[in-house]
Amino acid sequence: NGIDEIRFYKSNHLLIDIGQRSKNNQRITTGYAVNAIHKVVGIDDTRTDYQGYDYPPPGQGEQPPLIKHHSHSREMKKKVSLFLTALCCAVGAVSASEVDSVQVAEVHGNVAARKQRTDNDEYTRFRVGGYGEAVASFKDYGINRYYGNPNGNTRDHRNTISIPRFVLAMDYKFTPKWILSAEIEFEAGGTGSAMELENSENGEYETEMEKGGEVALEQFHITRLIHPAFNVRAGHMIVPVGLTNAHHEPINFFGTVRPEGETTILPSTWHETGIEFFGTLGKGYATFDYQVLVVAGLNANGFDRNTWVASGKQGLFEEDNFNSPGYVLRVDYRGVPGLRVGGSFYYCANTAGNSDKPNFYEGQKASLRIYSGDLQYKNDYVTARANVVYGNLTNSKFISSKNVRLSNNASYSRVVPVAKNAVSYAGEVGVNLRSIFNHNPKVPVIYPFVRYEYYNPQEKGEAGQTMDLRNKVSMWVAGLNWFALPNLVVKADYTTRQIGTGKMFGTGPYTSENEFSIGLAYIGWFFKK
Repeated sequence: NGIDEIRFYKSNHLLIDIGQRSKNNQRITTGYAVNAIHKVVGIDDTRTDYQGYDYPPPGQGEQPPLIKHHSHSREMKKKVSLFLTALCCAVGAVSASEVDSVQVAEVHGNVAARKQRTDNDEYTRFRVGGYGEAVASFKDYGINRYYGNPNGNTRDHRNTISIPRFVLAMDYKFTPKWILSAEIEFEAGGTGSAMELENSENGEYETEMEKGGEVALEQFHITRLIHPAFNVRAGHMIVPVGLTNAHHEPINFFGTVRPEGETTILPSTWHETGIEFFGTLGKGYATFDYQVLVVAGLNANGFDRNTWVASGKQGLFEEDNFNSPGYVLRVDYRGVPGLRVGGSFYYCANTAGNSDKPNFYEGQKASLRIYSGDLQYKNDYVTARANVVYGNLTNSKFISSKNVRLSNNASYSRVVPVAKNAVSYAGEVGVNLRSIFNHNPKVPVIYPFVRYEYYNPQEKGEAGQTMDLRNKVSMWVAGLNWFALPNLVVKADYTTRQIGTGKMFGTGPYTSENEFSIGLAYIGWFFKK
């Protein structure tokens, strides 16, 4: 009835285009500030204004609430007012930081995961926030499937409880186009060990054990916003290879712990120092995000049998070797509402060149290529995700022959052989019970979910290498996510792993590993100005 277009911006502004023209043929629009919304049935994060930036465009700052009318007729004003009243009744009572929709929380998590810091309307000068997780598990298997039992793990009953990570995040705007961002991660509640390589003492490792876990500077970078299609970031940043690294916040996966396959064969969270170029290309149904990074490459000293290259991330010492950088490309398609399809590629020409000690690998090279693809589809009723990772390491047999002779004082496992190829693939789907019950506010926001994963850090070796079947894992996870708040989730799940098989159903030749876990996770900005 006269309203041509309605836009809802994440800055809590509605723009109403009533389809009329003024005397000078200008569009008549009305802006409204909306600060009391009960329930948002869907925000299309893939269709933001200004070619991928959230409203208002960069450099314009936060817009004041608009409660002004132009040359509307009295009847049109009444129509718009009635529409707004109906919308607010249907959509609910909560501020920008408290919306009764898991979608909004996940959108916020995705933006945080991309770390592209383009949501200029959310804060003016700085903001402080973070995320964290706590997990308790009840297991029916021992601590080591590789030692002491030809059938794999021992059948045992043990319980564990931990704080996998607590992260503090901060953004500060020098100007709307120059942004400083930092994250500090506390893993497993400790500060880790102090490690030093004493070149003055025959190149020996010296370590002082202080406490389990670690404290790590996960991110520290400065971003220069230039144009929606091209921006630059330099410093310490996330390496967006794989679904979990690109979207690692705890509301971006259903399980009580991060997806096991990716985190087994890749560093997680993977963060390196370097430079990044990023932006958004196209518009509408042809919208793409891209990231191109040049960062410190992985170190072959950390490659091993059970985690492939996951332990090869540098950071033990004051300086990282940059002899052979890592090159990263990631592209995400976001042209269809609710759908994100991404792919990434990592290349390091010579991981052996980043060894702690020069010439440890006697001039031999070991190039590394990692390919990954992932997707997510989300609407009011269902959330589905899938991902695949495949990697290829050259000269893995020689790397294995050297890594087994690493110093006992080094923090590397020295467990070989290191495989030539590793693989992981997974999929999960969850259903929003509240949506099934017609968005009834009396029904809690609960997502029953199921997840399947297959992974093998020893998928294939070079000629003469023997792969260990106990690294081949096929696993199912089923559970519930209860979103007590949009940014606070209580999780419970049951996991069963079949060892030594790639079959989706059935049992493997080794003892299965089963566990029940409960967890608590949150994400959010605590303070913004």
